[in-house]
Amino acid sequence: MTQDTLDALRKDINEIDSELLILLAKRRRLSHSVLEYKITNNKPIRDEARELALLEKLISYGKSLGLDPFYINNVFQVILEDSVLNQQALLQKSLNPESLNDTHKVAYLGGQGSYSQLACHKYFSRRPGTLVELGCQTFSDITQSVEKGQADYGILPIENTSSGSINEVFDLLQHAQVSIIGEVTHSVEHCLLAIEGTTLKDINKIFAHHQPFAQCSRFLEGLGDLTQEACDSTSSALKLAADTPNSAAIGSAQAGKGFGLEVLKTGLANQAENHSRFIVVARQPLQVSTQIPTKTSLIMATKQKVGSLADALMVFKEHNINMTKLESRPVPGNPWEEVFYVDLQANVADKQVQSALESLKEHTQFVRILGCYQSESLQAVEVV
Repeated sequence: MTQDTLDALRKDINEIDSELLILLAKRRRLSHSVLEYKITNNKPIRDEARELALLEKLISYGKSLGLDPFYINNVFQVILEDSVLNQQALLQKSLNPESLNDTHKVAYLGGQGSYSQLACHKYFSRRPGTLVELGCQTFSDITQSVEKGQADYGILPIENTSSGSINEVFDLLQHAQVSIIGEVTHSVEHCLLAIEGTTLKDINKIFAHHQPFAQCSRFLEGLGDLTQEACDSTSSALKLAADTPNSAAIGSAQAGKGFGLEVLKTGLANQAENHSRFIVVARQPLQVSTQIPTKTSLIMATKQKVGSLADALMVFKEHNINMTKLESRPVPGNPWEEVFYVDLQANVADKQVQSALESLKEHTQFVRILGCYQSESLQAVEVV
């Protein structure tokens, strides 16, 4: 094969890629039109039976074209997820016209290259408008920026599949005067990053936020006696590594490029599938349609008597409400007293949820709704 033949083939491939993008944009516009029918007829945004039938049909047709079923399934799962999430975002906008601003001022931890910034971009990619980014040094700075009106929204990491819950954020939510209005899950791909020419043997110090240190503990143990310096954010760690000889930082490859750092090693996390869940907070709650998958997060303190927690949790079972998370945290200043954070697959607009919350008062000292918001963690349909 000559270079001219190769160039011609690549040109054809580029043209096909462009055509695919045009078709994907057309498909998205059509799905937006479908939303109008669903709103008018009060139909659920997600139709899993149709998704399954469509995937089975596409896989069958793809096989006849010589395409691998696994490949077809992966591609169209992403396309279907995009369609559902975009329809959900559009429906939410129609219900909350006061949130339709041309500018979104968003506070998050760190600066350029932080995982919180990447999560911010992912969440607001479905919400058109100009992003004004406010990098903060602490989680408390984020909530205070929202409370004071300096930011419209705040992005807070709340849990990770490897290191678990981020207790500092849970504790902050006890008193912060904000409401959870959204969530986003972001894949975290930790890399070891250093300035050009640095080798693994050269490194004597590693910079990172304390969460990546926890998520990559097994890899770090294998490096031996290296100094680990915790930073207030991943972006701070990357900057320090760029300015410090014989050092490295833990962060994403994408973020490292912005600081002139090269990847020395990938796949550092204890778990191969490493994801962080972020919540989006605002000063006021949003109305959430009953046509979309919804979560409700609350905080409660049970009565100080035997079986009170079990009685409180039984309320959710009796009302057929699925609980997806239960987290206990100590009450500052009150030794041995705890509050409980609960995530429910529920919408506070539903009568059975309102009934459950009323029943919950019998078994608790207080209940506070932290937020009712659309769920963006979609479970893919399984094709047998």
